[in-house]
Amino acid sequence: MNYTGEHLWPGQLGHLFIVLSLVASIVAAFSYFKSTVEKNAEAAFEWKKLARWAFIIESVSVFAIFALLIYIITNHLFEYKYAWQHSSRSLPLKYLLAAIWEGQEGSFLLWSIWHCVLGLVLIATSRKWEAPVMTVVSFAQVCLATMIAGLYIFGWKMGSNPFILLRDSGVLDNAAALHINFDVTQPLKQDYLSSIRDGNGLNKLLQNYWMVIHPPILFLGFASTIVPFAFAVAGLWTKQFGDWIKQALPWALFSAASLGVGIMLGAIWAYESLTFGGYWAWDPVENASLVPWMILIAGIHTLLIYKHSGHSLRPTYLFFILTFGFILYSTFLTRSGILGEASVHAFTDLGMNWQLLSF
Repeated sequence: MNYTGEHLWPGQLGHLFIVLSLVASIVAAFSYFKSTVEKNAEAAFEWKKLARWAFIIESVSVFAIFALLIYIITNHLFEYKYAWQHSSRSLPLKYLLAAIWEGQEGSFLLWSIWHCVLGLVLIATSRKWEAPVMTVVSFAQVCLATMIAGLYIFGWKMGSNPFILLRDSGVLDNAAALHINFDVTQPLKQDYLSSIRDGNGLNKLLQNYWMVIHPPILFLGFASTIVPFAFAVAGLWTKQFGDWIKQALPWALFSAASLGVGIMLGAIWAYESLTFGGYWAWDPVENASLVPWMILIAGIHTLLIYKHSGHSLRPTYLFFILTFGFILYSTFLTRSGILGEASVHAFTDLGMNWQLLSF
């Protein structure tokens, strides 16, 4: 049945770009891997060229997904669950943007966008280390792409798709509880959208200008920790144990700066919007972002020691690997629903716990 007023093309395009980004990221990761292990220089270069094109296609797809999500939310297309659940007509533009990363799908997408930006910079600047470093980045992109795929594999749902329609999401089955004028015992009417005059809106605590600035910077910090981690993995993989230090130092400093600024902006938001009574309340999610930053700072110190004295290479490896490891651990904690009762920052469980744990 064709339902009156529905705009299906943004969702259809969104589904297409989600699948394209997943496939392209798999191709990029595999091709960069082959380029790294290939002994023949000419064959390695051909694999690298294929990997670059795949990563570029993936990046275009991710930006297209983000643009389509912005279009759906800013045009109040409430036939899409994500727009209905996180936005409303009364929100100004800045809070409509904040609505994108209020949900898990949008925040994963924001993380993926920063990986794309960082990956493109790495392709342009890290010729010698491109293949092994980008293997790690591309594989992380595969994992992030699965988080928004919403595909069913042998009955198992992989990820949560931000383009799912409201009528397909099960929300309308609880119409009475959600104050929507529907008789759930009857088939859905062709003009059901006429009963949905507004969206659910953005959480009042998130309607703060810091929430427009804080999440993008914080996710840039999260995403950038993969670069020193990837250089450390590349050094171990290629057995060039100390050669990556010079390349990794500026990235480590950038990551520490962006993550640190993101944490501080989040503390200011909490001070203004929550009843913490201060800038820091040792909230579990706040600590989950602070601990990786402290480990990263330790890694920068040992990296500088190694650069000037030739000592402390092993601790540098340890700290950079632990930094990214704790970023993933904090991601599991905040998105699995485990901290749902302990922190106002935590997301609700979307049924992706095993997927998050595997990541």
